[in-house]
Amino acid sequence: MLRTATDDDVDTIRRLRNQQANRDVSITSHEISADEHAAWWAKTSADPSRRVLIYTRAGATAGVVNFFDLDGTSGAWGFFLDADGLAERGETLPAWIELMREATTYAFDELGLDVLTGEVLEHNTVVRQMNRRFRFTEGTPETRYAGGRELTVIPISLRKENRRRGKA
Repeated sequence: MLRTATDDDVDTIRRLRNQQANRDVSITSHEISADEHAAWWAKTSADPSRRVLIYTRAGATAGVVNFFDLDGTSGAWGFFLDADGLAERGETLPAWIELMREATTYAFDELGLDVLTGEVLEHNTVVRQMNRRFRFTEGTPETRYAGGRELTVIPISLRKENRRRGKA
């Protein structure tokens, strides 16, 4: 289930984002400080072109979905799971599939988008495979530098009419 994030979720969002598994596949890979996170939340929670959603599974917070650059017909997204907690419970794959299904449904049915975009690091082959399963297409890779690292970033996109429906 997805629900809108509130001020009460800020510490949990930061804790999940700082899990090593999430940092390893993020453009920004350093540990996010409390001050940095508070500044991000203050800006993000007041921005009408953004939505931050909490993904819950069996009553527990299991992930975070960020939608940004929303303009009415298109928008970008990213997400991260509670990698540690889901792995411990053996629920990573079903949670991941459920989050992607719910997030793409939210993007197209709730936000009314025609196209959903995002980015994935080239080395994140597991996410790239899941994206293809959900019918995202990859664009031309680009090189970026972040945190002293050279990264290959691949843009992804999914058009409303191409999305997967029903069970993924």
